[in-house]
Amino acid sequence: MIFGGHVSIRNGYLGAAKQAVANGASAFQYFPKNPRSLSIKDFDREDAKNCKEFCQKHHLQSIAHTPYSTSLTPSEDKQELTIASLLNDLEIADACGSIGVVVHYGSQISETDALASYHLMLAMLNGVLSQWEGDCLILLENNAGTKGALGTTLEELVQIRNLCDYPEKIGFCLDTCHAFASGLWTGENTDELIENGESFGYFEQLKAIHLNNSKYPTGSKKDRHANIFHTNGLIPADQLKNLITSNVFNGIPLVLETPDDEGMTHKQEIEQLKEKWGK
Repeated sequence: MIFGGHVSIRNGYLGAAKQAVANGASAFQYFPKNPRSLSIKDFDREDAKNCKEFCQKHHLQSIAHTPYSTSLTPSEDKQELTIASLLNDLEIADACGSIGVVVHYGSQISETDALASYHLMLAMLNGVLSQWEGDCLILLENNAGTKGALGTTLEELVQIRNLCDYPEKIGFCLDTCHAFASGLWTGENTDELIENGESFGYFEQLKAIHLNNSKYPTGSKKDRHANIFHTNGLIPADQLKNLITSNVFNGIPLVLETPDDEGMTHKQEIEQLKEKWGK
């Protein structure tokens, strides 16, 4: 199984890849630029190239994550900036050899027009992907259901990809905490979830998994991650294992976004995962 965690780029992209290896990981996630800004980054291309070559040498997979403020349903005054920022993220991640850039699904923008958000998301995706010719994918992530968020069902994610003008440039990232918090996955309906996803073709386009436990119960719509084996995690370890060891997840990187300051580092957590579930 391909376990990894989120790492900092404070020492550059190559430094992030080296930190992942030091953590015992075979995959990692990173922010391609300042996670609190949509500003365009004039990145170090030599560093990105070295990162890509290092990852190839060490059989290390990676995904990038857009800044927190990135939205596929932005206000009108931020739409051009968001498109430019996403293109910048894709360019950086592509140079680093990453699979894709994770983007949160959009939120509800109208109380009277139920389709307005979907129309805007499609316009944003088409605006980005019509200008993108690299190998790196946009990876749509399922939402936890907070703040009127959409994208809590596999059907929504698949449908937006199908309706986009460039579906071949879009994949998916499944967040286990978000799935649990939204009620999409209760821990007890794994077979139903997989059957549903297979019927829609979701798993054929699944490229990464955010492997997170949840501090709140299923259906709570609260997005608070917990460590996989910590006592404050409300997803039983055996149910989480049953999900991620399903055949539909074979070969897909499992990246931790769990707390690393609550008594356990990602290095320690990856060691636990490899010991308990790695075979």
